[in-house]
Amino acid sequence: MASRSPYPHYDVIVIGAGAAGLMCALTAGGRGRRVLVLDHANKVGKKILMSGGGRCNFTNIHCGPEHFLSANPHFVKSALSRYTPWHFIALVEQHGIPYHEKKLGQLFCDRSSKDIVGMLLAECRAVGVAIRTRSPVSDLRLGAPHWLSTPQGPVTCSSLVIATGGYSIPKMGATGFGFDLARSLGIPVRPTRAALVPVTLEGRKRRQLQDLAGVALDSVTRAGGAAFRENILFTHRGLSGPAILQASSYWQPGEPLEIDLFPDTDLAGHLEAMRRERPRLTLKKLLGEQLTRRVAQRWCELWLPDRRLEQLTGEDIRRIQQACQPWTVWPDGTEGYRTAEVTLGGVDTHALSSKTMACRDHPGLYFIGEVVDVTGHLGGHNFQWAWASGHAAGQHV
Repeated sequence: MASRSPYPHYDVIVIGAGAAGLMCALTAGGRGRRVLVLDHANKVGKKILMSGGGRCNFTNIHCGPEHFLSANPHFVKSALSRYTPWHFIALVEQHGIPYHEKKLGQLFCDRSSKDIVGMLLAECRAVGVAIRTRSPVSDLRLGAPHWLSTPQGPVTCSSLVIATGGYSIPKMGATGFGFDLARSLGIPVRPTRAALVPVTLEGRKRRQLQDLAGVALDSVTRAGGAAFRENILFTHRGLSGPAILQASSYWQPGEPLEIDLFPDTDLAGHLEAMRRERPRLTLKKLLGEQLTRRVAQRWCELWLPDRRLEQLTGEDIRRIQQACQPWTVWPDGTEGYRTAEVTLGGVDTHALSSKTMACRDHPGLYFIGEVVDVTGHLGGHNFQWAWASGHAAGQHV
């Protein structure tokens, strides 16, 4: 069929030059496939470049199926088992890229995210992958072959891979291209929303706390049956920090976040013990040892009696514990896709093969990465899904 096409023909065209798209391209190219990558942005790998504060948290050594949300929790198992963090680490080491583990298995570049993008581009060059930026696809028709309209003219392909990501961070060029395409073809798309995102508080509550912006506290934060032991961070608009970002993927509007500000501590028991051992210590000073002086002062202003511990009643201690363990927060929303690290939901995995990422009802069409209804926890898991799903498709296109 390729020989009959009047247009330049490729074995594989990948739409989207992000983590998943580039991994798919270099894997397919390594199998001798003729590959073209198209991206509407002016440079490749924009989200890679900005990730991890510019250091790219490129994987997590503990990555497993339990670190992902999906309507079909078993879907990720095949791809993750066949392309593990250690496969990607081996590639990083092969290119001499220095890296380090921060905590909880998170791996970061020592120097810059540019090292990861450079590595992926070098791998693509080595196997002859062609990459075009500033090349939005304006029209697309599935068939044998598939036909695409680009600024450089029409092109055709036998296998078409959609690696366009989600709505997250539109200023970086994120669009709903993949979701719109899926819907137009009758492929189900699970409801989408911002995830790994800071939460906002309504006016009065925000004003009560906004001058604490920049303060971070250890916590166990719970939402939707999930719990995360990490820092929370006060912001001018509400709350952020790793624990909040993690919990945001499980939080639903109208539900609370429960934030234990004294993890691993029975606060009531601790207060009783301190009342005996340090009776003249003020509550504010005691709370300040865990919550910082600024937060302790604000908690006492808002909710708690700042008395000497010897003056506290049993009812006082109960109120103090209620305000801290957990501190119950009712967000009025999130900061949305503007700051969200990922998009929750996406192309329904029941429409895809978990082994190849191929669309069951449309031969030669594949969906990979963030556009699929697979969302990882914070800490390198979403990148590992990009590598694993890209590799899975790249082996079969």
